Order: sequence, then C-alpha cells, then structure tokens
Amino acid sequence: MDIVIRATVMFTFLYVLLRLLGKRELGQLTPFELVVMIVMGDLIQQGVTHNDFSLTGAILAVSTFAFLGLVLSWLTYLSPKAEKLLDGEPRVIICEGELIRDNLRRDRITLAEVESEMRLAGIARLADVAWAILEPQGKISFIKKDN
Repeated sequence: MDIVIRATVMFTFLYVLLRLLGKRELGQLTPFELVVMIVMGDLIQQGVTHNDFSLTGAILAVSTFAFLGLVLSWLTYLSPKAEKLLDGEPRVIICEGELIRDNLRRDRITLAEVESEMRLAGIARLADVAWAILEPQGKISFIKKDN
C-alpha cells in the first residue's frame, strides 16, 4: 500500500510541475531537456518504490500512474470545466497581423519562435496571419488572411 500512496503523491507532483512549466516547454523540448526528463523518470521510480526492486513494487507503481492518468483523462472527457483546468485553454497570440505581446509574455514565447513556426507553416509575413493560436499541447495554429 505504501507504493500506491507514494505513486499517487509523485503523480500529483509531476502533474502540477508539468502544468507549471507551461505550453512552450512541453511543446519544444531540446535534446538535453529530453534527457533530463528521462533521468527524472528514473529518479521518480526510485522515490516511488523506495528502492524496492521487486516485480510487485514496479507493477504497483506503474499501475498507479496508469490508473491516475486514466482518471484524469476521463475527468477531462466528461467535464468541460475539468478540461479547462487540467489541460488549459488555447491562447490567441496574433490577431489580424498584430502580436498580442501579453499572451506571448505569459507563455514565454519570443517573436523569433513565432516567426520560425510561421515559416514552417509556409507564412512569410506577420501581416499575412489572421489568427495564430497557441494550443494547449504547445503547438501554434495559424489561420491565413483571405486575399
């Protein structure tokens, strides 16, 4: 039972930590940050199982994480309020070719990053963007102006 409680506490901690990191960090991990996340996974495992290397301990820890993930998934599916709270909301960062700097600052996104995403979407100029929306998953959706 100790492992289930530890896994629940660690799951909650990780969930809050990842939400605090924000959309930008989750959507654009560098190779180094990916390695750090993998190493964190090993450290978390040791904290959850309290160095219990038994098969039972590992199954309990993984099952608890999977169960809690499933509960959050169902909660966001069934409740729009829970979805908004747990997953976040899309945020407009460009409206009619104008940057909304407060929203960029809130998610720590630079103009250079927006321009890079624009180029990947095949948009050359800021003036050609009707809307740019930072999605809850960290990706930017662009809607071009009609010519």
